[in-house]
Amino acid sequence: MVKYYEERTTFNFNWEQVAQAFWQKYPNPHSNHVLTEDTVQREIRDGKLYSKRLLSKTNRVPKWGERFYNAKSVKIVEESVCDPSTRTLVTYTRNIAFTKIMSVTEKVVYVSSRDNPGKTVALRSAWIDSQVFGFSRAISAFGLDRFKKNCSKMANGFDWVLHRLYPNPTSAHLHSATKAQKIKDAARSASDHVKAQAEHIYQAYSVKN
Repeated sequence: MVKYYEERTTFNFNWEQVAQAFWQKYPNPHSNHVLTEDTVQREIRDGKLYSKRLLSKTNRVPKWGERFYNAKSVKIVEESVCDPSTRTLVTYTRNIAFTKIMSVTEKVVYVSSRDNPGKTVALRSAWIDSQVFGFSRAISAFGLDRFKKNCSKMANGFDWVLHRLYPNPTSAHLHSATKAQKIKDAARSASDHVKAQAEHIYQAYSVKN
């Protein structure tokens, strides 16, 4: 039985920053389970960047799961398409071994937030399945629960990398907004002052005439 899961994460960084930081996600303090990463293919077609990477991750299983799978690590294939013209980054990830025991397929779409273009939204979808007769439901449920926990680690790890590469992104934005507001307030104050002077001159002129 296939288990489906989706979640939405918002990063306080613009899309360009997220797209650049994506290639530097590892290592980070929250993703110690990622052992290696290797780029096996990368090319540009029609203005889009197509990449394929091979990752190796630890794969600890509970005692009851050792009868089905006891390897210390698992290989993951990550394929991605980055389109700067539409400002979208789409990744597809799947395990390539022991797929009959449990297969995990993940899709993540990184796009600019509609409400705030200075932020980026990650739309994550995942499908977890097992073909082990009599145990597929239990294995899929276990995979789903572990995937949910790993999602939090992945988001925290990526956020850590973003803050390391781009320190204080929101403070710079707030500083810019504050500065703009001060300019508007100064302009409004100057305009009120000019209006008051004009009114004073008009009244003085009216009295004389």
